Amino acid sequence: MTEIPRFTGAAHPYRGGDPYADYRTADFPFTHHADLADRRLGAAVVAANDEFFAERENLLVPGPAVFEPERFGHKGKVMDGWETRRRRGTGAGHPWPAPEDHDWALIRLGAPGVVRGIVVDTAHFRGNHPQAVSIRAASVPGTPSPWDLLGDGVEWTTLVPRTEVGGHAANGFEVAVERRFTHLRLNQHPDGGVARLRVYGEVAPDPAWLAALGTFDVVALENGGCVEDASDLFYSPAVHTIRPGRSHRMDDGWETRRRRDTGHDWIRYRLAAQSEIRALEIDTACLKGNAAGWASVSVRDAEEEDAEGEEGAESEGGGWREILPRTRLQPDTGHRFVLDTPAVGTHARVDVFPDGGISRLRLFGSLTKAGAAALAARHRELGG
Repeated sequence: MTEIPRFTGAAHPYRGGDPYADYRTADFPFTHHADLADRRLGAAVVAANDEFFAERENLLVPGPAVFEPERFGHKGKVMDGWETRRRRGTGAGHPWPAPEDHDWALIRLGAPGVVRGIVVDTAHFRGNHPQAVSIRAASVPGTPSPWDLLGDGVEWTTLVPRTEVGGHAANGFEVAVERRFTHLRLNQHPDGGVARLRVYGEVAPDPAWLAALGTFDVVALENGGCVEDASDLFYSPAVHTIRPGRSHRMDDGWETRRRRDTGHDWIRYRLAAQSEIRALEIDTACLKGNAAGWASVSVRDAEEEDAEGEEGAESEGGGWREILPRTRLQPDTGHRFVLDTPAVGTHARVDVFPDGGISRLRLFGSLTKAGAAALAARHRELGG
């Protein structure tokens, strides 16, 4: 696995100014994956044993944690994270917590998937962060209650063994467990505060659910679609374009910087599996003065062609077949198109001209027989 920077120990006390000026972080190799614990994908912190100082729900709030130096409540300093009270020992003769003492939170992932990396962010917890953390994962069908998850019948797999972490730092962990999980248990040893939890990975949908749906969005993140690459990520991630729901803010979409040449921008996607696409939607919601001027959509079928090089992803040719010709887009508008002939593919690409942004791309269709078989086989491999 890639060597991951490690941070330990407390950070310096806050002395004023930018609270992130001395924040310890690094570029982690797994953060190009989707955040499976994104609240906007449906993730939630379903239970915690203690949240005396700060609520467990803060763990999954989008965006970085905010620090307000002068904000205090009746329990003490108000922190933007999950913070438990100080643990104590058994009595005056042994006032220290036992080695096995810890606090925990149960997290339901927004979509089941294979975890590739985790960031336990202790931003602004400088001397009140946990000494160490550990993370376990389970795959439980349906909608289990916290009591179900805490029962004896649940098999938990260690993703991150007990590891020391640093305060006011992004503590990253690469994961190499090739299994499909639905829930995590975050343990902090023995107590303390964590600002944010990010769980990066690949969505692994339930083939039975997709088969029951019949027609669905075959590029949607929750259904197993993903972004493979994009020409420009200056303002916002391309994965926003396949999130659930409609965009409600300008930054909840994909926007590129302004071009000063004669090129254009693009996003390349991998579909849930080989699919037959019958309709599509390009939405520019909330992009009013910065929407793309025109867009086209193409597909390619990796099951039907020889292995492609990366060059074909950005250029014409390379197995790509245009299913929507270059079409004028309107700002802050949903554009819907029914295809005259269904298009079969495993990958899709949206090209925008010359620059700008879109908020969502939807590709409506169904899995082919081969696509459904491949998805079912993958599901079995992952223990689903």
